[in-house]
Amino acid sequence: MDLQALYDQAVAARKNGNLAEAERRYREILAVSQPPELLVNYANVLSALNRKGEALKAYDAALAQRAGFFEGEFNRANLLMELGRLDEALAGFERAVAARADVPAAWNNRGAVLRQLHRLDAALASHDKALALAPGHVNAQINRGLVLKELGRTKEAEDAAQAALTLQPDATEALNLKATLALEAGRADAAIADFQRLLAAMPQHPTALNGLARAAALACDWKTVAEITPRLLDAARYGAALVQPMVLMGYSDDPALLRRAAENTLARTVPPHATLAPAPRHDHDRIRIAYVSADFHNHPTAALAAELFEAHDREQFTVIGISCGPDDGSPMRARLVRAFDEFQDVRGQSDREAAEMMRALEIDIAVDFGGHTMNNRPGILSWKPAPVQASWLVYPGTTGAPFIDAILADRIVLPHDQQPFFAERIVHLPDCYQVNDSTRAIGPAPSRAEAGLPADGFVFCCFNGHWKIIQPVFDIWMRLLDQTPGSVLWLMDGPGADNLRAAAKARGIDPARLVFAPHKPAEDHLARHALADMFLDTLPYNAHTTASDALWAGLPVLTCKGAIFPGRVGASLLSAAGLPELVTDSPEAYEAKALELAKDGALLKAHRTKLAENLRSAPLFDTARFRKGLEATLKGLVDAAKRGSTGP
Repeated sequence: MDLQALYDQAVAARKNGNLAEAERRYREILAVSQPPELLVNYANVLSALNRKGEALKAYDAALAQRAGFFEGEFNRANLLMELGRLDEALAGFERAVAARADVPAAWNNRGAVLRQLHRLDAALASHDKALALAPGHVNAQINRGLVLKELGRTKEAEDAAQAALTLQPDATEALNLKATLALEAGRADAAIADFQRLLAAMPQHPTALNGLARAAALACDWKTVAEITPRLLDAARYGAALVQPMVLMGYSDDPALLRRAAENTLARTVPPHATLAPAPRHDHDRIRIAYVSADFHNHPTAALAAELFEAHDREQFTVIGISCGPDDGSPMRARLVRAFDEFQDVRGQSDREAAEMMRALEIDIAVDFGGHTMNNRPGILSWKPAPVQASWLVYPGTTGAPFIDAILADRIVLPHDQQPFFAERIVHLPDCYQVNDSTRAIGPAPSRAEAGLPADGFVFCCFNGHWKIIQPVFDIWMRLLDQTPGSVLWLMDGPGADNLRAAAKARGIDPARLVFAPHKPAEDHLARHALADMFLDTLPYNAHTTASDALWAGLPVLTCKGAIFPGRVGASLLSAAGLPELVTDSPEAYEAKALELAKDGALLKAHRTKLAENLRSAPLFDTARFRKGLEATLKGLVDAAKRGSTGP
């Protein structure tokens, strides 16, 4: 047998993409001789053939012959990283760089796995080492940019992306990073251009379509929105690319499609892993609740929930904060840290490390405050650190996660007929699903001139993010302006401002009748609501915190109840505020009611007066009442789990 000839044939077959032929030739050689170099080559082919378990055995056989063999350690670690076995992969890369400290790829891949383990400083140092060895290493430059992005060092991340593109203008992941950074900085037009360029070069890119959809919605670029919607819906339906359900909620109100998108997102972003033993149940005198969130800083979620954390009944509950988001050093961050009995910052821990820490804290029920929202880490709860796990408040849909037991909602936002579209069991809170902080201060109202508003005229208002403003709703608003002489539409400033002005002009409305409000501190923002006459809600994704802000400030909100959770929040809030008459059930009824209120000052004043009277008595802002209902629900879930029951 000519082993050299067989080896040459195997190498040629692999080079030509004929993996099955390469695998056969390697097996023929291995029947006679099994040097570690050949075993590694064979394992590489098996891995490419998606025979991962066999590949690992072949790597192990090579390393059993020659401990610390660089090629074996490096390739085995790459496979373990691909399989999501991150701790084992890191150990392998450590052995690889110990064997060959002069190989930049090993340092780069070590940094990549460290980033996935959320050890960002160590990851950055590893990528820097790779670049010191090979300044032209494009992938190391990209990975360095990804770490810098997660560290919040945006300018340096942009520089890294640009450096990679200078080295390799067609580097798709560098372009993706550049586009994503532009999007997150609010430069939506630049992001759109880069995502379109990326998709032209690589139509099957796994995340670019999702990024383009986010950017187009944020910019109110409705032409691009219309062009990509069919492709986005197909990608969500068939799982061909990552479509984040929060993005999809701006494009579709199909609950089955949203569940599919959530499940696909989870499969792509939470590495598979062996299941830990079930979290033990404990018999504590006080139930130990852990709230898990990336939003424990100056964030709308924190503004809603801070008083709840402070007010929890400490005779019945121990309240623990698990923070996986940034520490912005704000007064809100300090308030939240004080509000919890224990506060754990897990940014530097892997998902498993954070979960094991939670197990050590003997958590009875973990409440996920993020779902599929920015910076949240569902991977922590995938390790089942608590015997009961629930989703609540922030994410208005199914996580698609088999490890989340329940979603806390209410009868309006999530009636039980929606259960087929939720992986979690729907559990209703007594009144409204949304908690509010009844201690929020409202500053003195500015003058109209100070707010940039005309001295006279009706003020329609919507302080929602621009991505929630879709063309059919905007068309209604423009008809309202046309039929209400002297009126203006007051919006938040943002990336869509120029496109919204252009859209108004195209509909025969003077763009100057759109007034854009700059971002202000919370007290000042709440105060300026006094200058508006009516808050107009959006659909298919309603105002959430922005609606409760308006109601708390005494401004009536007009909503249209949609088909699914994110489009039914306005109805829930208004019902809990004692104003169900401001809930409409169709776009036509919404438009007619808005025009009626704009024309009938006495009727609108009556709604405003009723809201003022309800502020201290209606359930929406009765934090003590909400707390008691939530605590009873959480206790019911814990007790049911102890009984082995499925009910709360």
